[in-house]
Amino acid sequence: MASPPHPEAVRGRGATGNATPARFGLAAREADGDWLDMAATVDDAPPPLRTTVTVERPRSIITRNQSPDVPFDRSINAYRGCEHGCVYCFARPTHAFHDLSPGLDFESRLFAKPDAPALLKAELGKRGYECQPIALGTNTDPYQPIERDWKITRQILEILNDCRHPVTITTKSDRACRDLDILTAMATRSLAAVMISVTTLDPHLARCMEPRAATPPRRLAAIRALSQAGVPVYVSLSPMIPAINDHEIEAIVAAAAEAGAVGAYSIPVRLPHEVAPLFRDWLATHFPDRAARVMHHITSMRGGKDNDPRFFARFQAQGPYADLMRQRFGKACTNHGLSRERIQLDCTRFQTPGDQFSLFP
Repeated sequence: MASPPHPEAVRGRGATGNATPARFGLAAREADGDWLDMAATVDDAPPPLRTTVTVERPRSIITRNQSPDVPFDRSINAYRGCEHGCVYCFARPTHAFHDLSPGLDFESRLFAKPDAPALLKAELGKRGYECQPIALGTNTDPYQPIERDWKITRQILEILNDCRHPVTITTKSDRACRDLDILTAMATRSLAAVMISVTTLDPHLARCMEPRAATPPRRLAAIRALSQAGVPVYVSLSPMIPAINDHEIEAIVAAAAEAGAVGAYSIPVRLPHEVAPLFRDWLATHFPDRAARVMHHITSMRGGKDNDPRFFARFQAQGPYADLMRQRFGKACTNHGLSRERIQLDCTRFQTPGDQFSLFP
């Protein structure tokens, strides 16, 4: 269980700091002490950290990858940054490219791409487009809190449904159930699958690791609702953190299976670039009693380093502790009948946007 809130932690946020990234030679930022800085504090307390959203206008929306250890070759991220605030998020370093901190900036200074639906429709209509499943939620969560107002993910799904284009969704939010009408229609044609990330069943630990994500009971309820609606739903036990949440592997698998999940995946924690110091600070703040032990286990799985970026090794990890977690997860899946195979969707139904035949089942 997580320790009580630490005075250095920002209430409702995951990262404990907001350091400027150093990899790109950016100048450090600091308050200059003018009257606006002074006016922002009351009784020596820092002002509340508000979420801001900036509109981003990309030229294209489908991101391609050729990584040999990733089971998809294209993805869409409707948002940059993620308000869920998961301290371990491997996507945090992407904010460094914009002179923003992978710390608190990543979870409070967000970017939305309202042109995404139009861009998607244009790209799907290009001559020679070859259909393969599009992955949503590979970098930042497509159903993070700001989706409630922006509804970009829903618009993307509407286009994919109209074009009979397969999609996979990974999320920590039960907001996916808002789009059950679209997902159910797509699932009847083997065009959609959803993966719900469940990292713990302990609400206190979840609030500490993932402060603005849905609570564990709500995620399990989402698995149940999706399953009952006929949408194939998987559970992702990712990441598993030694001595933090790995003791729950069997319990999470059992709860997800009982809720109706058909498959499961699990990845050990990854700490690329700026994530490592953020994670170490988080451990020191919330788990000082075991911080050294946690990092010892992590480095033992990563060749003595905080992170191993090599293909295949980055998702599997090595060593006795990693082997033990893998064996426990595999046995739990076997005991509860959960598949560990890759998701298979139908790519043969695709119709280009505006094709009159897409009006029929």
